[in-house]
Amino acid sequence: MDIYSSIVNTIIKQQTSIIGPIALSQAKMVAGIHFSDEGSADLQGDPKLVLDELVKKYEKLFGKASIEVCKDAVRELIPPVSPDILPDILK
Repeated sequence: MDIYSSIVNTIIKQQTSIIGPIALSQAKMVAGIHFSDEGSADLQGDPKLVLDELVKKYEKLFGKASIEVCKDAVRELIPPVSPDILPDILK
């Protein structure tokens, strides 16, 4: 799994722990995110744009607090994620 897939899966997991299954249903509506039979997200297309769209999807429904949840999820990843690869909304 590449770094962007790890970020997306972590964000979805974190959002699901807060808002429940609607987090997964919203992620499934983002172009470029595809789910395996095991339930993990894989990305197609420009991963930075896909990640940006996922965060914006959560923001549209749940407001600015959802952006902070996404940022916190990224901060929890080990090894740490370089800000250079993140969309501006997550910096």
